[in-house]
Amino acid sequence: MRVLVTGGAGYIGSHAVKLLGEQGYELLTYDNLSTGNEWAVLYGKLVVGDLADKELLRKVFDEFKPDAVMHFAAYIVVPESVRKPLKYWRNNVANTLNLLEVMREKGVNKLVFSSSAAVYGIPESVPVDEEAPLKPINPYGETKATVERLLRDLSNAGGFNYVALRYFNVAGADPEGKIGFAYPNPTHLIIRAVKTAKGEYDKLYIYGDDYPTPDGTCIRDYIHVWDLAKAHLLALEYLKEGGKSRVYNCGYGKGYSVKEVVETVKRVTGVDFPVEVAPRREGDPPALVAKADRIRRELGWEPEYDELELIVKSAWEWEKRFSTTGRKEDRG
Repeated sequence: MRVLVTGGAGYIGSHAVKLLGEQGYELLTYDNLSTGNEWAVLYGKLVVGDLADKELLRKVFDEFKPDAVMHFAAYIVVPESVRKPLKYWRNNVANTLNLLEVMREKGVNKLVFSSSAAVYGIPESVPVDEEAPLKPINPYGETKATVERLLRDLSNAGGFNYVALRYFNVAGADPEGKIGFAYPNPTHLIIRAVKTAKGEYDKLYIYGDDYPTPDGTCIRDYIHVWDLAKAHLLALEYLKEGGKSRVYNCGYGKGYSVKEVVETVKRVTGVDFPVEVAPRREGDPPALVAKADRIRRELGWEPEYDELELIVKSAWEWEKRFSTTGRKEDRG
């Protein structure tokens, strides 16, 4: 089976490419390398291109003839989306529309979509299941919810099926240490914390300690990137076998506060780095935890790394091997 992977040179996409490659899928990664890295694409061919370039996209479809698409190519930084909404709507929505139009033209009718728990906004109850209303509170979440609605409409029109995977907070790295998080100025807590422990930052900022949670800091559900890659593989196999359009939460159903994560990172790394409380960031809900029974029940997803300490350890091991120049010190 041939799979076109948009954004396959990025953090999550590259892990999916590695897993699919190990399973024998024929792969082509389409990525503009704005946040991805050529060396992270371990299987298949890489075409450097932007989804805004429909002519190049058509050429790639004509030459590669994919059977399905995995779509990771999106901007994902919530605070930036608040400051630069047009950037997010242009890439995350308009460029996805380009991709879907080309898929339709070329008769490709299976898509695994990288969505987000940000579509829920501030949920009425936690943990949140897939039937909860979509009420995003930032432009990033709005773009993901909009694409989900577009996919639903396209599916309802017939001849097209998709799986949308709503990620909760993704962290960690490839268990073999070949790939991991590899672009500058991360905003995600675990990655930022291990980089602080490594000495790349003078201190770690906690954005708000006055939320309505037990210790005043935000609570999140963290998922290991390799378990998330497995969810993509299962979603692809489901569509390959004729599965109909479906939405799945991807999380462990466990919530950890920012302070709990910080203490875990300090314990794992052995570094007591400085921490400072800063004002809240725009667009951050107090708590976001998955109810992820559906993907376990329907796709047989069985996570291997559903412990915060395991996630932090793999992120730390990767960071120790990764240089600030953007190149791995040891590709081993």
